Amino acid sequence: MRRLWMVPLALVALIVPVVVLAAGGDGGFNGVVRSIEDRYHVRATRIPFVGLMSFISGRATHGGVGNLHIAEFEQFDADVDGEELNAIVQERLGAGWERMIRETSRHGREQTLIFCRPEGSRMGLFIVDSESGEMDVVQVSVNPDRLNESISHYGHRHWDSDDGSDAGDKD
Repeated sequence: MRRLWMVPLALVALIVPVVVLAAGGDGGFNGVVRSIEDRYHVRATRIPFVGLMSFISGRATHGGVGNLHIAEFEQFDADVDGEELNAIVQERLGAGWERMIRETSRHGREQTLIFCRPEGSRMGLFIVDSESGEMDVVQVSVNPDRLNESISHYGHRHWDSDDGSDAGDKD
């Protein structure tokens, strides 16, 4: 009799994750990829070992880069209306994301969208790039301070514009 209270608790513990996952399934990275697949009748190639690459890049940059997701659409020959693509991405990403860049070539064959959102001390970036019969969708979270520290270890090289030789580090 004393343990009967655990039955409703166990039910709630099982139902809550299912409801959360079902509600979140239409948005974010997966929602955008599924919407593009449905609208343009193409299938995305999920890049193998992206989770491992995300982990390694996070370690290599001391937390500067993480939460990496990549999907690639090969043989993407559909004509893409820039307004429509922008609307699809904005709708599926959801609240908090703001478009920073929208570039469309003169004839609409090339499209680039870049969205961002604050994530505490990090910044989320969502990129859609379509050109030359391919479309790539990338989501990544970066910590600008950590990323800058990691990059600064490599120094900067400048090239002499007259003869193409390495002019060395001029920092």
